Amino acid sequence: MQSVPRSLPNILITGTPGVGKSTICKMLSERTKFIWREVSKLAEEYNCLDEYDPEYQCPFLNEDKLLDVMEGMMVKGGNIVDYHGSEFFPERWFDGVFVIRTSNTTLYDRLKERGYSGKKLEDNIQCEIFETLLEEAQSSYKPEIVKELQNDTQEQLLTNIDTIVEWIERWKENNL
Repeated sequence: MQSVPRSLPNILITGTPGVGKSTICKMLSERTKFIWREVSKLAEEYNCLDEYDPEYQCPFLNEDKLLDVMEGMMVKGGNIVDYHGSEFFPERWFDGVFVIRTSNTTLYDRLKERGYSGKKLEDNIQCEIFETLLEEAQSSYKPEIVKELQNDTQEQLLTNIDTIVEWIERWKENNL
């Protein structure tokens, strides 16, 4: 399917829970005036959640229903999509994919603070150790649009925001 030319790029911010995706998305949205699309909130708002997973203490996402809901939102561009997964989104939606990473120690502390424990905590730490979400993004999108950003400190957070804003400006220069 041929994509419609956009005047603004769509970007995906992905990574293991706890790496700082939402913080980055909130700050980016404020700086760029792009629309922050929190997939978990969209899924709740549009009833795209299925039965509850007792092991991970969260509902399953109905990906097909969510994609139907989001399709119209993505056409014009100017979206920042925030989600830990990336492989089920259509490749045509995104001009840039930013995989946020953090050290295991930092991630452990952040997830413990959120109340994660047991299998959910262990699986998320292992997900980061084995670069699962980085590999998922790299296998789902063209390599030139996937960028990995380290996000352990406040300084790195601010640098990451600047990096993405600069990327958006370059995209606009090259595509308008």
